[in-house]
Amino acid sequence: MALILHIDTATSFGSVCLSKDGKELETLHNADQKDHAATVGLFIRRLLEGHGVRHEELGAIAVSAGPGSYTGLRVGAATAKGLCYAWKKPLIAISTLQMMASGLQSELREEGWYVPMIDARRMEVFTAVYDAGLKAEMPPQSMILTPESFASFLDGKTTYFFGDGAPKWRSLLGSPTNAVFPAYQISAAHMVPLAEKAFASKDFQDVAYFAPHYLKAFFTPGKP
Repeated sequence: MALILHIDTATSFGSVCLSKDGKELETLHNADQKDHAATVGLFIRRLLEGHGVRHEELGAIAVSAGPGSYTGLRVGAATAKGLCYAWKKPLIAISTLQMMASGLQSELREEGWYVPMIDARRMEVFTAVYDAGLKAEMPPQSMILTPESFASFLDGKTTYFFGDGAPKWRSLLGSPTNAVFPAYQISAAHMVPLAEKAFASKDFQDVAYFAPHYLKAFFTPGKP
């Protein structure tokens, strides 16, 4: 049980959360992706000062490890690693997709498949399939959507599609009986139970060598 600082800048909606003993104390949000680098440090300072927490009291720092935006993931990873170095704290890395599944499952408390989707441009998404216990039935991957992409899951039981990549899947899919598209907003607070579990089992990253899970190579257009 510990005080843990959680950082998520993997998508356009960034946030920083402070938790104690597995419970969210407060979360600050930023909805403008281009401001993540400017706001994440400010949010961390506000949270620690606002709750009278000295950095020496933190047990660990958790970061949303991807997949997601290349720039956003680098901002989060660099911030978390820098603080871990400076404050001599362990680093916890949480899959962004599992974090999303955890957040929605804690709200719905329903059986079924949980399919987080992060927009990866065009008809591509970063996605995975989790059961209600957050076990990955389909591991995180980059997927170009087709109408048949999740047919085997939709044939079985209720399947929840959510995240900023879900709208384009909904337009492609039509309206099968088992597909549900609940409202969802990503938040660093959704890392709390996963990070607390990792802390208890001492599942820490090597701060020197940790890198975000991009899932696909960065593409830079060549000069004409």
